[in-house]
Amino acid sequence: MPVLHSNQPEIVTGAGILVNTASGSAIAAETKRPLRNAAFTFDGEFAVHMHHKYYPSDAAKMGGSRDRGVLTLALIATNPGSDPVTLTFERGSLKNSFEAPYLPNKLMGVKPLGKRPWNTGPGDATAVQMLRDQLDRNLPSSVVIPPQGKKVVVSTLLPARGIANGLLRGRSNGRFHLAVVAAENPRSNQDLLSVLAAGRLAPGRIYLNRLAQINNGTVFSRVAGVALGDQYTANLRHDLNSGSLHVPLTSTRRHTFGTREVQVNPLASRMVDSALNNVGTYGVRFDVNLNLTGRGHHQLVMSHPVVSGKKTFTAFRGSIRIQTGQQVRDVHVGLRSGESLALSDLHLQSGMDQPVRVSLVYPADATPGHLLSVVPVTQLAQLQQRQLNLQRTQDSIATTKNRQLKLPAQPPAVAKPAAVNIMRPAPLPAILPLMDAYRF
Repeated sequence: MPVLHSNQPEIVTGAGILVNTASGSAIAAETKRPLRNAAFTFDGEFAVHMHHKYYPSDAAKMGGSRDRGVLTLALIATNPGSDPVTLTFERGSLKNSFEAPYLPNKLMGVKPLGKRPWNTGPGDATAVQMLRDQLDRNLPSSVVIPPQGKKVVVSTLLPARGIANGLLRGRSNGRFHLAVVAAENPRSNQDLLSVLAAGRLAPGRIYLNRLAQINNGTVFSRVAGVALGDQYTANLRHDLNSGSLHVPLTSTRRHTFGTREVQVNPLASRMVDSALNNVGTYGVRFDVNLNLTGRGHHQLVMSHPVVSGKKTFTAFRGSIRIQTGQQVRDVHVGLRSGESLALSDLHLQSGMDQPVRVSLVYPADATPGHLLSVVPVTQLAQLQQRQLNLQRTQDSIATTKNRQLKLPAQPPAVAKPAAVNIMRPAPLPAILPLMDAYRF
């Protein structure tokens, strides 16, 4: 299924076209030269992912003591044919920073998720509604595009220093094109259509001077184009008596965890400064079905392994659905890099199968490269203790480096250095190869 991704440029600095799948080209603000469109014709099932931030080039529009500048972000459909085309939406959501603010306090770790998502920004808010198969009440259930005409499908405000995110899934009864534009102070939908007709790209395309690095894989831009596929499904049976289970979740070319499996969607078309594939997997749904056997207390764990020595960051903030038997739980997860968190307790009995289903729609502003594991309770406790010891050691080293040393009046006597016993963490258990677990 084709999916339009509008995420490059992620940071928009002014009005213009962000991506267009009609044939032709548009003028880049940075080079004053035409860039070819990400040409693609939709027909039947389709999906849309939009994710943009607005940092205006005019500092007076940044807000603070002055009025904050606002763009309108709009999805526009074009009908190239001679008959009307109807778009019908099954589920979707479109939120901005006003409607879904990001309030990070006390949102790290695993917390129960109620009817409304936690205040973790538009990316999580839209992903929750997609996970629950909901169509936001502010979105239309259908839109008719007139013959040889254009129609604004959805739109939202994009405040300065803010974010807007949209996820949609639907189908059409005919061929059409899609475009995403940003307009400043539009008075009507006609003003939004005029931005598309003007044929000028929005400023902020910072990768235009790095095209060779994008093509050879040394630089990862954001995505502006049409990806193929929006869902991965795995069905696994595992006997925990033979060892723990580790499943790559959002594996990338850099992080396959020894399986050589890359869960990245290819692009059917793209803007020249777009990434080569959907490297972020934003908006992609993952459904992992586990049929477990074994005995004793285990835990379902999500982790984000990283190379030792790297600075920690928030690797995931989003919502996950866990189904064990007839029980369904939605939880919000705030996960730092290098961290492992228990999502659910599992109590296995000998001779009985334990079905577990884990589902999520991967939210924007997360970093792919996660592991989903089922381990004994004691194993996770030991791992977390090693992580705590390592963090304490790193904090101690950092404190020593930052301490200002004062030279004494007389040189001190040379003392024999004390031996330092550095505790090294034991290696993590091997990851089972699961190259065939996912189907695209």
